[in-house]
Amino acid sequence: MTQKYEVYKCDICGNIVEMTHEGVGTLVCCGQPMTKMVAKSTEAGNEKHLPVVEKAERGTIIKIGSVPHPMEEKHYIEWIEVFMKDGKVMRIPLKPGDKPEMHIGHNIEDLIQVRAYCNVHGLWSKKLA
Repeated sequence: MTQKYEVYKCDICGNIVEMTHEGVGTLVCCGQPMTKMVAKSTEAGNEKHLPVVEKAERGTIIKIGSVPHPMEEKHYIEWIEVFMKDGKVMRIPLKPGDKPEMHIGHNIEDLIQVRAYCNVHGLWSKKLA
């Protein structure tokens, strides 16, 4: 059974899907079941992937890594996603050359979780509440 907001990846073609509804059954791509991604929440090594959440003059800034994550053609953050206490979810897509950060007009206290997806190192998550 799939759960809302789970992320799955095809090990053959690299397709990635995020569940918007819960359901029974198995997600299949390229004739094989997709792999459920498990978000990492601790750093290992020199790369910085964990979201850093900071209060801004107006709202909140989410940065990926304590030092900016690389945003190169072959290695970059594809998206940042924020889960709010009121049930809303915000996501921004990123591309090489963009800053690996997201500005939102909500206070840190309004946030539950922040996730980011690195095209090389996978899914990362930080719980706030």
